[in-house]
Amino acid sequence: MSLLIFVSIVFGILALFFLVRIIHCVRRGRIIRAGGACIAASVSAALCGAGVVLLFSFLSYARLVEERVVSRIEFRRISPLEFQARLMIAGEDDRFFILRGDEWQMDAKIITWTPPATILGLDPMYRLDRLSGRYSDIDREVSDARTVHSLAPAIAVDIWSTARRFPLLAPGVDAYYGTATYVPMADGARYEVSLSRDALIARPVNDQAKAAVGSWDNGH
Repeated sequence: MSLLIFVSIVFGILALFFLVRIIHCVRRGRIIRAGGACIAASVSAALCGAGVVLLFSFLSYARLVEERVVSRIEFRRISPLEFQARLMIAGEDDRFFILRGDEWQMDAKIITWTPPATILGLDPMYRLDRLSGRYSDIDREVSDARTVHSLAPAIAVDIWSTARRFPLLAPGVDAYYGTATYVPMADGARYEVSLSRDALIARPVNDQAKAAVGSWDNGH
């Protein structure tokens, strides 16, 4: 993160320097030198802009140093196969979603680092991506309406998406999905969602959730 800030500042200063140089050369009638300064200013400004865009992309992710609790989720039954999910994330307002089915899953985008990026000492990062419902009955899963909700804000440039689509443009970036196994929904059930370096883990934290998981395991 600090490297991106440093790079953006350096190239921003260089862009301003070459802009002043352009003005100085034009006033003295040194058109060729002004052209060279214009090219240098354009390149510096482009690199500064790229650094700023990447910085905003990085800021949309949280650091992942060790397994940590990333959210809590609680369910309220609306109908036999429809639930209201209350998503609780520390430091954010609670969000409410309607999920159809009898099971739920949460996905996260995870970024880890490979050479050459590892020399920068960067920590893995994550961003919660989506929350979805599913029917345990295969026939319903095929025929009935499903629900998927986005948990992440839309950003112009996402380092995760760039690394997945254009790996040559993001050397050293390993981008992949971390996904919790589908877990049963039940009225009043509350779960705690933790994220390790490669997966989401949903754990029941009250009696309703534990009972749902117990009967669900026996049924599987």
